[in-house]
This record gives sequence, C-alpha cells and structure tokens, in this order.
Amino acid sequence: MTKTMTFQETEILEQLDLAFNGNPSKYYPIGRPEDIKYNFFLDLEHGYCETAGNRIHLYADSTRWVIVFEKSGYQNRENSAEIELDYVGNCIDYPIDKYPERNYITNANNIILIDPTEFERIENKDGEEMETFELIGQNIKEIKIRDTHVEFDNNYKNYEKVGIDIRDYNNPKNLIGFGDFIRYLHETNPTSISATEEEIRKHIPKDIPKLITINDFHFVSAYDKTNPPSQQETYQLIAKILTTKNITNWKPTQKPNNCWKNWESGHL
Repeated sequence: MTKTMTFQETEILEQLDLAFNGNPSKYYPIGRPEDIKYNFFLDLEHGYCETAGNRIHLYADSTRWVIVFEKSGYQNRENSAEIELDYVGNCIDYPIDKYPERNYITNANNIILIDPTEFERIENKDGEEMETFELIGQNIKEIKIRDTHVEFDNNYKNYEKVGIDIRDYNNPKNLIGFGDFIRYLHETNPTSISATEEEIRKHIPKDIPKLITINDFHFVSAYDKTNPPSQQETYQLIAKILTTKNITNWKPTQKPNNCWKNWESGHL
C-alpha cells in the first residue's frame, strides 16, 4: 500500500508566496503576541549585500518538504562576508533569538565567511581616506575564510577577465575591493564560499532526503510584487519536483539569469 501524499504543489507555491511577501507561514512557532517573525526570500539585489553566488537546494520525502535558498556575498555595511540560508518548508526548526521582552523568529541562518576583524587586518592602510575604504592592501598574501587561509590574488587583470569591474575612483593602485574578492572566489573557487551540506541541514530534519541542488535558474526580482513565485516557471517546476521526487521534472524553458552579473546589488 502506498503512502498518501500529504502535501501538494499548491501548498508549496503558497508557502513560497508568503516568504516572497515577508509573511510568516502557519508552520512558524506560535510564540507570544510581542514576538517578531521574519520570513525571507532569495534577494539578489539587496543594497547592503554585494551578491556573489546563489543556489537552491530541495529536500523531500512522502510527508515533508524543504526549499533552501543559499546566497553568498559581502555585507557592505557590516564589513563581513557571509552566506545567507533562507528556509521554506513544512518541517523547519526555525532559528529563534530569545530576549526577555520578545523573541525574534526567522527562516534565515547566516554563516560568517570572513569576519570584520579579518577585513580590518587586510584593508589598505595607505593613501587618502577613500583609498583605504573597503580595498585590500597590496601586500596581503592570504585571507582567512572560515578557518582556512586562502591565497590572495591581487592582480586586478585576473578579476577583469571574469567580469569583475575594479573600482576606478579613489583607487589609483587598482586595488581589489572586498566585494570583488568574494565574487572572484565564486568564479574561481566557489566551494570556498559555499555552504556545506552539514551547514544547510542545521535547521531541517537530518533524515530528510536531498533531491537536487539547482545552480542555474531563471530569477525574477524579489521587488517585482506583481510576479509572485506561484506565477513563475522556476518555482512551479520546483513544486513538481518536490511532490513527485523526480528531478527529471527540472526542465526549464527560460534562460538562467541568476548570476550576480545580471543584478545590481550592494550599492547602498
């Protein structure tokens, strides 16, 4: 006797629409009236994050389903390089920050790649004020990512070869920007700034099967509220994969455009 399917494509698309509009779903903890609930969606145009990489991870069995959006980039107001994981599904262990006056419940988890202390160490110390702002010093040889030291390539021409435009104002030495470096790693060593499977699974059941990681897909601006996920081919196909457990249903007709080169971000 086969197990009855307990979720359908319509529910998945409804949950995606809720996240797209920032509205918590019925699966959030009830909490207290004063608690604040955040429901985030993939945003490749965030003004405070210079986006580098992004992926979508799908997990499901007969009763449970999870979509994990992954985005890496440089947080330009926090002097931090991070991975943001946003969870949408029916079996998520939502992160909760607890305080006496209220709790903050969210579907997001952030992983630090390069912390502010390391950015302070590598920042250029020579020249006028703006020549030191978010630029890496010429003499830096390696940079600490998580707990690993990665060799630093300071040749701006190599960055331009992969489509990274080096800052041309207040930068007479063609120094590499903080965000440039994260994007360069995405182009040349993406694993170094990608979430591990263990990190992705931190807030979902350990035994839920992984179906697929989608690296290339058609993305629509998260600020275009007239076109919610339920109306988009990308998420309609994702819903079909989750309900059927069949990854051959990933047959998009739209051209992938989720590369950071197609979206302006980190501009505030």
